[in-house]
Amino acid sequence: MKSILVLFDSLNRRALSCYGGPVPTPNFDRLAARGMVFDRHYVGSMPCMPARRDMQTGRLNFLHRSWGPLEPFDRTVTGDMQSAGIHAHLVTDHYHYFETGGATYHTEFTSWDFIRGQEADPWNAVVRPPVDQYRAQYHAEQVDDTRSGYRLQGALNRDLIRETPEFPCVRCFDSALSFLDRNAASPDWHLQLETFDPHEPFHAPQEYRDRFATGYNGPVLDWPRYRRTDGDSDAEMAEMRANYAALVALCDDQLGRLLDWMDDTGAWDDTALIVTTDHGFLLGEHDWWGKNRAPFYNEIANIPLVVCLPGVAAGRSDALSQNIDIAATLLDLHGLPRPPAMVGRSLVPCATDASSGRAVALYGIFGGAINATDGRHTYFRYPPEMETAPLFEYTLMPQHSTRPFAAAELSRAELHPGFDFTGVPVLKVPALPDAKRPPMQGGGFADTDTVLYDLSTDPGQTTAVTDSDTEARLTGAIVTEMRRHDAPPELYARFGLETAP
Repeated sequence: MKSILVLFDSLNRRALSCYGGPVPTPNFDRLAARGMVFDRHYVGSMPCMPARRDMQTGRLNFLHRSWGPLEPFDRTVTGDMQSAGIHAHLVTDHYHYFETGGATYHTEFTSWDFIRGQEADPWNAVVRPPVDQYRAQYHAEQVDDTRSGYRLQGALNRDLIRETPEFPCVRCFDSALSFLDRNAASPDWHLQLETFDPHEPFHAPQEYRDRFATGYNGPVLDWPRYRRTDGDSDAEMAEMRANYAALVALCDDQLGRLLDWMDDTGAWDDTALIVTTDHGFLLGEHDWWGKNRAPFYNEIANIPLVVCLPGVAAGRSDALSQNIDIAATLLDLHGLPRPPAMVGRSLVPCATDASSGRAVALYGIFGGAINATDGRHTYFRYPPEMETAPLFEYTLMPQHSTRPFAAAELSRAELHPGFDFTGVPVLKVPALPDAKRPPMQGGGFADTDTVLYDLSTDPGQTTAVTDSDTEARLTGAIVTEMRRHDAPPELYARFGLETAP
């Protein structure tokens, strides 16, 4: 078997025309006509690297730790492939793989290609950046943080990315197609093709941006912070959304290049293709931009997934699934056994039988709510005391996204006997409120009310409902899933749940 996993970043399924969205995406439509479109596919752990750990291990990351490297005890899909003699190749412009908090992921592949230049990738080295020029060129929100260099580096990178062939997304597909041309005749391999797009900043080639005119005539505005939309004008909101649409259109055209290759080579007969994302993004819905801080509405949590399997007819599936199921699916496709610690389930049976989906999907971010869905309802359960309830990180790799754990964190660490999936003791580190965990961009969690939504009557999740029976059932399902993941005991108390046995 040959397999391709295409992983976009921050792809809001409600933007895609194959999911009824407003952005013309003819190549996603082509893909949908070829494969099984999953309508109830959800995230697991948020954001970027926690989601990737989910997809590599088939377990939820967020119950035990925040953003961080793969752990020494983690058993990965691509590691198992290599043990079985299957070449696993990674093409990515997702620069977080090459920071402190992601540095053990790419080495789980047999080979890899890293495309430079996305967002704040430390790529374009300029000793004296033209800050005044950028202040005139970009909206104030995009250049007002020069001390950390985060958005400043993004501006520097863009100076070297102007024509369409120079964009990292395009270069990722160039690299992947080169790998495919060289290895199409080989019998067993796996390709993971990632692009950071349409993650912010929504920087797209001008030819794509011209397709979505708004009439806005201010400075460049395409990099939203994770915050409420308060104070944004209609013109500014329209401009931000249009820039996102332009980037989605670029992604769609690049996907089309891969589909053309599949058509031209007849690869559909012996190659499985899976296309999905790590999470969505709020584009002003619910009066929010971004992710992490706001509740995990379906614009973030209910994500696109299309699975194309040789010999399996196209269609739509309402089977409930989530990102931890990608791992088991890839193992199943390659005829490899699922490790005992893997909680995810193969989606291959769901392609022909929707009843084989899961009963509940658990999802969230470390330190935030525990969210659950049964496909009809979504339930956001927040701790009554967000900041005072005990919270710990369990790890043997004490690294945040861009730097190691601070001495103040490690000075209070204890040795914990470990969990059923670790096989070894681990560090138990207090999760301090000011630790350098995933970016909140100016604030902490907001709108932290425990709420229940009925998607059958309120798909936009605008009005919470009171239904004690459903809430009790979902609460019981949360406890069951936490036990399956051997969640830390203090989490049960944190969320007011039944104590683990």
